[in-house]
Amino acid sequence: MPPAQRLLALRLLLSTGILLGLNAPMGKLARESGISAAGWSLAISGGGALVLLAILGLKRQRVGFDAQHLRYYIGTALLSYVIPNLVIYAAIPHLGAGMAAIYFTLSPIMTLTFSILLGTRRPGALGVFGILLGCVGALIVVFSKGRVDQPADLTWALGALVIPLSLAAGNIYRTIDWPEGGVPLVLAMGSNAAAALFLIIAALVFDGSLPFAALATSPGLVVAQIAIAALMFALFFRLQVAGGPVYLSQIGYVAAATALIIGTFFLGEHYGIATWGGALVIVAGVIATTFDHGPKVQR
Repeated sequence: MPPAQRLLALRLLLSTGILLGLNAPMGKLARESGISAAGWSLAISGGGALVLLAILGLKRQRVGFDAQHLRYYIGTALLSYVIPNLVIYAAIPHLGAGMAAIYFTLSPIMTLTFSILLGTRRPGALGVFGILLGCVGALIVVFSKGRVDQPADLTWALGALVIPLSLAAGNIYRTIDWPEGGVPLVLAMGSNAAAALFLIIAALVFDGSLPFAALATSPGLVVAQIAIAALMFALFFRLQVAGGPVYLSQIGYVAAATALIIGTFFLGEHYGIATWGGALVIVAGVIATTFDHGPKVQR
């Protein structure tokens, strides 16, 4: 990667990760305000899609509606937004914003694992060690049960592993099925619009009604989250192009650090030594996989 592209990718990684890390604390505040997981997820994807659509309109950018674009919108919506957002916002009341965000740190290792299974990368001994180390760290986090003042239910701690699994699958999918000539801002808008449609269905199924009345009770929080989401989505797809799926997945570290700091210092969450230790073991595993020089397999 040329130095200029490496610097751009780093800037995008840090900014996107910080914005992603704000989502968990914002989601906790939303849940405490009585907004459901489906409702809050709908506000993020639906609001983000509308803002991005307005920007595309101002730029007179054409939106792709061919079969390839539509498939990409739907696949990305389900794997990258609908499934992980429903799980994380449902889990936050049981895990805390900080612990829920730790699951983001597993995304790089799982993304690399999927790359290996698909035959696009073959790791060396260091890479294999890093993957195993990350798995050990994940188990430590899960069984530490997070907060010392309010231990997490083990079922929720295990179920939250769906978050990095879905995110990792989305990272790989967005790369291998990127539409020919795809524009990042268009893909961000289309995938979030598709996610909003799925989340409307989810709200009707799980909540029995649309969430607009609940969202109206916290207008400032909703507007702030939509602004954060729209900016994050715009940067997210640029990072996908600049860094690729494995590099992009490392926004999980920045996001987890951001959410843990906010959760600890501003939301009154307190985590035990085991939880922090598990997070550090995961980071060590990712460092090992990052410096692994096992051969890449081109297909």
